[in-house]
Amino acid sequence: MRLPVSALCLALLLPVSARAECGGDFGSFVQGLKAEVQARGLSAAQADAFFKGVKQDSRVLKADRAQGVFRKTFLDFQASVISQNRLTNGARMAQKYAATFDRIERDYGVSRGILLAFWALETDFGQVQGDFNTRDALVTLAHDCRRPELFRPQVLAAAELFRRGDFDPVRNIGAWAGEIGQVQMLPEDILRNGVDGDGDGHVNLKGSSADALMSGAKMIAGMGWQPGAPWLQEVVLPDTLDWGQTGLNHSLSTADWARMGVVARSGSLAPGQASILLPMGRKGPAFMAYENFRVLFNWNKSFVYVTTAAYFATRLEGAPKLDPRAPAPGLGVDQMKALQKALTARGYDVGPIDGILGEKTREAVQREQARLGLPADAWPDAALLRAM
Repeated sequence: MRLPVSALCLALLLPVSARAECGGDFGSFVQGLKAEVQARGLSAAQADAFFKGVKQDSRVLKADRAQGVFRKTFLDFQASVISQNRLTNGARMAQKYAATFDRIERDYGVSRGILLAFWALETDFGQVQGDFNTRDALVTLAHDCRRPELFRPQVLAAAELFRRGDFDPVRNIGAWAGEIGQVQMLPEDILRNGVDGDGDGHVNLKGSSADALMSGAKMIAGMGWQPGAPWLQEVVLPDTLDWGQTGLNHSLSTADWARMGVVARSGSLAPGQASILLPMGRKGPAFMAYENFRVLFNWNKSFVYVTTAAYFATRLEGAPKLDPRAPAPGLGVDQMKALQKALTARGYDVGPIDGILGEKTREAVQREQARLGLPADAWPDAALLRAM
């Protein structure tokens, strides 16, 4: 929608001092946000109504600083979130909303297993959507200077949803990071991908499962999902495999992997390019990660979350329970932070020193293992620490 001339002029002429910058006085920050939403088409009365009673939420900042769940290993995390009850409920939801999933697969090509997995992990199929005031959470995170570039646009998007009648700044509650509804989407994503799945004239991701699932599917499709293609498959590896070829930073054709002795644990390998994923090293579970697996990182950046969601989706579509095997013990949080510091000192880019084994840390570990003559499976253990 093109801005009216008056709003466009206000956007261009808005002085730097009036724009909402992170940190500083919270009241002044909110005044800057009011000017920004008016520049984007809200009236002064609408801006006042949207921000009326807004406050900082210390619980949001506490939750943002914690996120310790992503320091769990893949096996620990998946065991904590994939239960028989969720598998049973997933099958029940697949049947209950079969017509919606059929429409999703026809219109967007996104597998029902993927949507069921995210629906379960995000809100337990809509039952636990969060109790944080969404507007206050977003303004709090936009004011905080850790990730303002992510959250300030979300405040502006929420204001636009309010203008359209699809957001209540007082009653709208959700996750601590401002995600809304049964599949937990941020306001910008709702503006881009919101679908009225039940035909009532509104996009209601909180109360309408059809709206939530259709919107989530449209978003995943827009991320580059390949219709009808696989995403993750458990495999069995030969002990002689070149471990330095594993990881998401390496990709070969599945025909090449098969020639190296890689076989599917059930079924057969799909044609195309893929990576060998070892969430806990060469002695732990092993997966073939296809191109669609990479798309899922646009939904959530956490390696352990995405791997768990992708595996859960395969279970929901009939894959057998994985073989956990016997991975080498991993490192504790303090040990992992020490390792990240040591890798950084050696010139590797591991991202934040946070004790989380993310993809950058994995790549650095693999390169250091290769340099030290260790099996380069990207799983840091006591042997690597000793060698360093």
